[in-house]
This record gives sequence, C-alpha cells and structure tokens, in this order.
Amino acid sequence: MKRYALALDLKDDPELIAQYKQWHRQIWPEIEASIKNAGIQKMEIYLAGNRMFMLMYTDDDFSFERKAEMDAANPKVQEWETLMWRFQQKLPFAKEGEKWVLMEQIFEL
Repeated sequence: MKRYALALDLKDDPELIAQYKQWHRQIWPEIEASIKNAGIQKMEIYLAGNRMFMLMYTDDDFSFERKAEMDAANPKVQEWETLMWRFQQKLPFAKEGEKWVLMEQIFEL
C-alpha cells in the first residue's frame, strides 16, 4: 500500500466552505466508484481554515497519470470537478493546471 499527502485551498469564504463540507458529507456514488476504481483504497480530507490536507492510501499499482486519464474520460467526474472548483482555489505555488499539490514528507517518528 502507498500513502500520499496532498494540499489544496478553498476560497476563504465561510459560506462557500460550509457548502463544500456539505457536498463531502455524501459524495455522488459515481465519484466514490471512480476513486476506488483508480486504486485508492482510503481517502481522508482535513480542513484548517481554508487549507485542505488529503491523505490517500492506494494499492501498489496506483498512478496519478492513470487516475487523470480515467477522470478525463468520465463525464460525471468532470461534472463533479467543475462543481468543486467553485469552492477551491489553487495554491500560490501550484503549477499551471495543477489542483491538489503533492506534499513532501519531511519528518516521521
């Protein structure tokens, strides 16, 4: 099993943040299926202010490139991503087209 940590910001608006949290209380079944079909076994998202932190636990064959290809070919995932982008904003240091940014592990005890 692999573990990845990623970060993304929400727009700093309490109402938008509340709506985003509401959407994630019960994601669409097609989104859950696409996550699992990509080899993601467990996903957790945490929020501090407007900064989000995601932990993904994947099977050993998982790849971000394959997940991106699967997402691009799935109209329901594209609909979800468009909807979520209303609430999200890229990190200041994110590359063009990058949404969730892979974090570097710098310590482990």
